[in-house]
Amino acid sequence: MKAELLWLRLLCLAWLWPVSLSNGSPLPGRRKHKDVYLGEHVKNKHGGRIDHKMKKSDSTKSLLIKSEQLLRIEDQDFAMRPGFGGTAIPVGIDVQVESIDSISEVNMDFTMTLYLRHYWKDERLAFPSSNNKSRTFDARLVKKIWVPDVFFVHSKRSFIHDTTMENIMLRVYPDGNILYSVRITVTALCSMDFSRFPLDTQNCSLELESYAYNENDLMLYWKNGNDSLRTDEILLSQFFIEEFNPSNGLAFYSSTGWYNRLYINFILRRHIFFFMLQTYFPTMLMVMLSWVSFWIDRRAVPARVSLGITTVLTMSTIITGVSASMPQVSYVKAVDIYLWASFLFVFLSVIEYAAVNYFTTIEEMKKLKRGKLPASFNATQAMAFDGCFHDDEIDLSPFPEISNPSVDQQVAHRNSADTPPTEGTRLRRRRSVRKNINFIMSNSYMIDSYSRILFPLTYLLFNIIYWSMYS
Repeated sequence: MKAELLWLRLLCLAWLWPVSLSNGSPLPGRRKHKDVYLGEHVKNKHGGRIDHKMKKSDSTKSLLIKSEQLLRIEDQDFAMRPGFGGTAIPVGIDVQVESIDSISEVNMDFTMTLYLRHYWKDERLAFPSSNNKSRTFDARLVKKIWVPDVFFVHSKRSFIHDTTMENIMLRVYPDGNILYSVRITVTALCSMDFSRFPLDTQNCSLELESYAYNENDLMLYWKNGNDSLRTDEILLSQFFIEEFNPSNGLAFYSSTGWYNRLYINFILRRHIFFFMLQTYFPTMLMVMLSWVSFWIDRRAVPARVSLGITTVLTMSTIITGVSASMPQVSYVKAVDIYLWASFLFVFLSVIEYAAVNYFTTIEEMKKLKRGKLPASFNATQAMAFDGCFHDDEIDLSPFPEISNPSVDQQVAHRNSADTPPTEGTRLRRRRSVRKNINFIMSNSYMIDSYSRILFPLTYLLFNIIYWSMYS
């Protein structure tokens, strides 16, 4: 019995011995599977292909550390400008204008997108290089070194583009020369003069200046002179860009001193065709439309009054629309002169008919008093119809004959030769003016006849003077 138990134990040991060897031996295949298992375990723990990404992240981190060590960033105090305590550091500026996004007359400003590039030398960032190649960095390294604090004078809003990352580039050369470039959109003030609007030309400028460093610490200058300002082909809806040119100067502040200032000057000339279609042509048509009433019968009161009121209201609407799109300035603009002069012509055409209607009424009242009107005349019905004392049976066509001036002069000369004048020249002038007024009152239709010629000629003369002055 004991022999059988001993034999059974030997069989069990013989069966378990290979299993124990396979579990404890460092076989290559088993180690490989173990690595894969660990990698999958870490992958499930971090949610990604972490072994490859960890290696890539580590290499980037080590490269950044090497770059910082190469530039000796941690060993220097970059809160101070290069060459602190010595002469002013020269900083060159180079600008490329990408676009002029908008120009607002109401707010008196413009919005511009540009590439602003700075050039200076910082020997603290010099590094040894066998191939003399530069190194390029993004915004992460810019925050750790000294850069010029250039800002835009008279700017209202500005920002650095950040899609997909901040549009900032830093390029460091082995000898310490640095190129720092940013892409900026800025909205700045432009003092506009609208005295010749819309036939005006505006001079705008974008001004750059150091905020903290005066001319003793930092000297701003255009890197390549007049070639430092470059522009793409810029097309604007209402303006034509006549000129882009850089300039420089000094700005004085009583508390901090003198500062170098750079100017980006550009001249804008307004396109007139838009305002010709929207303002000038409609105004001309309204004035010409008001002249139509001169050819309408003076007895047609509703037609002439309606036409006059319509043109006056239309001119008021045009003036209101133009004023709403302009800043509230205290001086008269060129478009205001044209609109209000045209409004005056339209208003005078209404006043002209009021005078015609009044003189016609006076004439009929005189005939009514003289008893020359027929017995069937009903003044109430005539007034209800068109506002004048007449009807179809009244014959207003025969008027007193116009006397010949030469005959009148001969008669007056004979009378003066026979009897000496008892009245002075002043009395004779009053008599002549009174006669002319009485003649016009008794012949009111002549007012329309004269207006048909006088109004167009006067308006034509006004246009000639206006366009010769402002164009």
